[in-house]
Amino acid sequence: MTLAIHGGTPVRSAPWPAWPPPLDPAQRELVTKVLESGLWGATQGGCVVADLTAAFARLSGVPYGVAVGNATLGLFAALRGLGVGRGDEAIVPAYTFVASATAVLLAGATPVIADVDPADLHLSPRAVRDALTGRTAAIMPVHLAGSPAAMDELNALAASHGLAVVEDAAQAHGATYRDRPVGGLGDAGVYSFQASKAMTAGEGGLIVCRDEAVHGRIWSACNVGRELGGRWYGHPSVGWNLRLTEIQAALLLPWLDRLDEEIDRRNAFCAALERELAAVPEVSVVPRPDGTTRDSRHLLMLRLDPGVDREFVLAAMVAEGVPLDAGYPPLGTMAALTAEGARAEPCPAAEEAARTVVWVRQAILMDALEAAADVAEALAKVLSGRQAGAHARPPKAI
Repeated sequence: MTLAIHGGTPVRSAPWPAWPPPLDPAQRELVTKVLESGLWGATQGGCVVADLTAAFARLSGVPYGVAVGNATLGLFAALRGLGVGRGDEAIVPAYTFVASATAVLLAGATPVIADVDPADLHLSPRAVRDALTGRTAAIMPVHLAGSPAAMDELNALAASHGLAVVEDAAQAHGATYRDRPVGGLGDAGVYSFQASKAMTAGEGGLIVCRDEAVHGRIWSACNVGRELGGRWYGHPSVGWNLRLTEIQAALLLPWLDRLDEEIDRRNAFCAALERELAAVPEVSVVPRPDGTTRDSRHLLMLRLDPGVDREFVLAAMVAEGVPLDAGYPPLGTMAALTAEGARAEPCPAAEEAARTVVWVRQAILMDALEAAADVAEALAKVLSGRQAGAHARPPKAI
């Protein structure tokens, strides 16, 4: 069978579901109401940001939340609220989005890049232990691809060394770890509403926490140094305007009513695809970490056998109508971070993932279950025919 990259017929010509999906009636109604009210900003007297914040705090099993302009700012404000800053170090995983490290830099601290577990690709408690120094002030586990990190081990490690734990839950809306919701497992948790995420307003973020004093400091950092209940022009601490708007919150609040159904839908697709991939021996699904009781399935991560030319597979899958994503480069290889003082520990597992792991994106996971067969068929076709085209150039972008 001729590969599409060599002129053959693609496995799939139908488009994948759009992301973000079209507005539902509840979103349209609430957005219209906010627009017509004129109360668009977070400080004009509207209530939608407050309702969204309270709903996410409940979802996370904690009493407090603060809505922000994006999750990078959320991680920064969480670190600041927990007292992490100049002279401190915060440990982040090597296989994650760059914002996990740049948020630490924004707080004035040093990101320390530690390796991930070679099986599930989440922050390794053993690597964290090896990276500890007298300057370590925080650990930032990432709930990668929608599945929870090893929070019991990481929390125990943090408690024994007096460290703060900030959960990067940007990809994990609705995920649970040992039947407990992510976001509320550490000292603070941060969600993202960026365009690719499971809930989106184009941009946005939300911080949750359980301690009242921490909440007050985070709130102040996000509200130009004001004090909760204090004077409007009183600024007892340094802060910034990091707030979410009422319009963004109006897109997000109704989404919570359908989040569970969408998570179930993605999990069903992933299960169907894993069954289909049983017949494709050169591909395996990256396993969920121990303790995962609900995976929100922002992504499905697949591991190719080491001998497979991943770059050719990625190009050939685009031609077959099933685009996959190359995923993250290891943070420690980014010269921009190390130039700013980030310290990279040895990270062989993250480096191996960068060579062998590919992602199935969220939009594909939202398709009907039958479409899982298209993904598996395209992978089987490309892997069986790759030798003939191992050196073919990918098609030009148009």
